[in-house]
Amino acid sequence: MTAPKTLLVCSCDKTQSFDPEALQKAAAAEQVISVDQLCGKDMRIAAEHLGASNELLIACGQQASLFERLGEDVYAEIQHSAPFSTIDIRDRAGWSASSAKPERLHAKQAALIAAAQLPAPMAPAKIIQSSGVCCIVGPTEQAIRMAELVQEELGVTCIVSDAGPIQLPSAAYDVARGQLTAARGALGNFKLEFAQLQTLNSAGRGALGYGELKATARSECDVFIDLRGGAPAFPSYQKRNGYFWADPTKTGELERIALTARERVGEFEKTVYFRLEESLCAHSRANKTGCTRCLDVCPTEAIFSAGDHIQIDSDICAGCGSCAAVCPTSAVTMNETPFEALTKAVEVMARVYREHTNESPRLVFHTLKEGGDAIAYLARYDDGLADDLIPMGLEHVDRVGHAEIMAAFGAGYAEVLILADNEIDRRAVTAEVELAQAMLKGTHNSPSRIRVISAIELCSAGDNVGRVSEPVLLIGGRRDITRVTIAAMSDKIEAPIPLPVGAPYGAIEIDSDKCTLCLACVSLCPTGALGDHPDRPEVQFTENACVQCGVCDSTCPETAITLKPQLDVSKTALSARALHGEEPFECIKCGTPFGVASTINRIVEKLENQHWMYKNSDNVQLIKMCNDCRVKAQFHGDKAPMAGGERPRVRTSDDYLDS
Repeated sequence: MTAPKTLLVCSCDKTQSFDPEALQKAAAAEQVISVDQLCGKDMRIAAEHLGASNELLIACGQQASLFERLGEDVYAEIQHSAPFSTIDIRDRAGWSASSAKPERLHAKQAALIAAAQLPAPMAPAKIIQSSGVCCIVGPTEQAIRMAELVQEELGVTCIVSDAGPIQLPSAAYDVARGQLTAARGALGNFKLEFAQLQTLNSAGRGALGYGELKATARSECDVFIDLRGGAPAFPSYQKRNGYFWADPTKTGELERIALTARERVGEFEKTVYFRLEESLCAHSRANKTGCTRCLDVCPTEAIFSAGDHIQIDSDICAGCGSCAAVCPTSAVTMNETPFEALTKAVEVMARVYREHTNESPRLVFHTLKEGGDAIAYLARYDDGLADDLIPMGLEHVDRVGHAEIMAAFGAGYAEVLILADNEIDRRAVTAEVELAQAMLKGTHNSPSRIRVISAIELCSAGDNVGRVSEPVLLIGGRRDITRVTIAAMSDKIEAPIPLPVGAPYGAIEIDSDKCTLCLACVSLCPTGALGDHPDRPEVQFTENACVQCGVCDSTCPETAITLKPQLDVSKTALSARALHGEEPFECIKCGTPFGVASTINRIVEKLENQHWMYKNSDNVQLIKMCNDCRVKAQFHGDKAPMAGGERPRVRTSDDYLDS
């Protein structure tokens, strides 16, 4: 049985208003307590309810840490503190322009609280061990200075890249000279490769020198500090745990890095952000490359090919979710923000908003940190979010793909916006946004209903978007919801919707003049979109199952296959249809169908009277026979090429007795 709940809401010194009944229903709360200054003169009310038995929901995200400390004080005093959580409804809904409609703001507040009541997905974690072995690479002066800053906490080796002076050797760290040539790994498991490596010879008197030169060398470390000043050793280096790159244009970089690097010793919990189902992966079959979408978009290069499927290095994965957003088969899904949980939250917020306003809201995806800070700033110093714009916070907006966008339209949103924190975020979502826009265009809706925006556009009112479809039932996977939503957004779609190259939906075309019906494409299709006919040579195709991976195209020995990206939402896409087929050839001896008539005839045409084995003989007839009849013909008959002489009569004991 669910524990009773109390909802504490604060007007923030009478700068926002509420609809207590709507909030109580959305939170499924036993009571709603409204105050004006929960972090000030009304703090005692928060303390009283923290000491009570009800579960507590405090509608103030800004002072969450204050209430945590208050809960600790209450526990220390009475050995009990009610379980509580906080939620922001002020910056995201309560504070808006003076022209905002109060009923819309109240509806947004209720929608946000209702979504917060959904169960939070749990992501598994793994333990990473770091012994504090640190490798510092860079010019002598900076490397030695960094070593002095971190040597008390870390075991340091400096690989300097120049012949800079070292005044005195130190027993606190090792020094060598060389050039970094390769780097891979993450916190607790970096593997570095160097060229022209020389270790410092600290013995003797006078100037320090370096020892024997090694052409190549390898090293392992837990923490990697890169002071070279050039390009970082890893793409999206900010997301590489345990790697520190010093920006040469900034002052105080060494001190900033040292402050954090010193803490990278011990055991750390690393979230396993993804779940990989290898059997669903359409990456490759029989060494023929197919889908590479996740490999193409991974910003940290955590994904690599492992034969017929991909693998993901959980140590390197930063959880951006771009792989899950583009995976056409759902082989990669996210543990932290699974598609089902995200879709449910989007649907709940839209439904609650409509219940209170009878209007269609708009949705904006944003990052929790940078995007959340931008929303808070606009709320305090500008007009805040538009009154019909519901925010959906994610760790990374890369997580948003075309299926998430279409699910939002299926839930009844009028527009879907993506707040990009920077140009990198904007580029990361461009392809999926363009795909979703092509789908809207195909349903005769304005592509501008999907936009990537900057923070200042959060205050703007929505465009006149025209028809908004009634919400659909958001059940099924990414492809199912996309298909249902597209069908609902248009009264009638007469032809398949053309999509950009690389889209995970589409058909294939077979050149009948080239195809020999070898069925290699059928045997290697990873999704079962291609099949054969049980009784005749024929390639069949189920368009709804095709993910345009390209395995069939790369497999076809005759280059007879062409991919055609499109989305067909008609019922014909759900069932198999013939792409190319021919009548089988009938054995000239027994009449059994075998092979393809055109292929057999083409072989006969090329060999008859052209090859020495088929000149002035009946050998060409063997080509026209089934396997059984061909074997019989080769071993029996007067002109059989493999026939032996007449076998002698079997002699018995009677023959010997009679002789």
